[in-house]
Amino acid sequence: MSQADAFGRLVASEIGMTFRRRRNIALLALIALAPLAIGVAVRVSTPPPGSDGPQFLNQITTNGLFLVFTALTVSVPLLIPLLVGVVAGDSIAGEAGTGTLRYLLVVPVTRSRLLAAKSISVVSYVVAAILAVAVVGTLAGAGLFGLHGPTLLSGSTVSLAEGLVRAAEMAGYIVLSLTGFIAIGMFITTLTEVPIAAMAATLGVAIIASVLDSVPQLGSFRGLLFTHHWTAFTDILSQNVDWPTLWHYLLLQLAYVAIFGAAAWARFTTQDITS
Repeated sequence: MSQADAFGRLVASEIGMTFRRRRNIALLALIALAPLAIGVAVRVSTPPPGSDGPQFLNQITTNGLFLVFTALTVSVPLLIPLLVGVVAGDSIAGEAGTGTLRYLLVVPVTRSRLLAAKSISVVSYVVAAILAVAVVGTLAGAGLFGLHGPTLLSGSTVSLAEGLVRAAEMAGYIVLSLTGFIAIGMFITTLTEVPIAAMAATLGVAIIASVLDSVPQLGSFRGLLFTHHWTAFTDILSQNVDWPTLWHYLLLQLAYVAIFGAAAWARFTTQDITS
């Protein structure tokens, strides 16, 4: 068997294992139910104009497509970090804790490719989570409120087709904006053989970054935090999307991927696997 074939089978195996774990299935179901819960809550008790709540909440009753935008806005800072913390934190530490990691190393692929395969499986899970929010939000919005062409932040209205395209673009931006955090989680999981510790540490990093991001006294330093531009996807609902700025934000995530990806590789390829 060639190295490429072995790597492909390893990636498929890692993705399958990630999606077969009951805990991961439960978390995926939980985040998929978020837009439905928001939609039902709004349907039962419509918030008055100008009420506090997530961005786009007041527009849901007039257009179910805004349920997708609201669900994504809520999920990114609250639910997605939990999913990343659990799945990324468990990816290697969990194998080491159960004693199966050394058996994985018998597969005819290098440790670098094993780390890459596990990273791909985590990214795949995050993509599935974001897709679940978008799809369930669209279906729930259509059933509860109906779908129409959305009114953009500038006040102009676009077609429903363009609104769906922009929702897809928002989902894509979210996935890319989480890559830096995923790289951090992959680094942390190489540091311990206790999966709970890796999960807690990964989630703790996101919480600390979010807290620091809310302190205005830190000034421009906040722009260097991987959480700072997580919700910048709302700019996609502008008439003229400032794509250069959004791509600039994603370059920050690329820097995190490069730094923590290299750190994870250096740690994993040199550590002594004893379990």
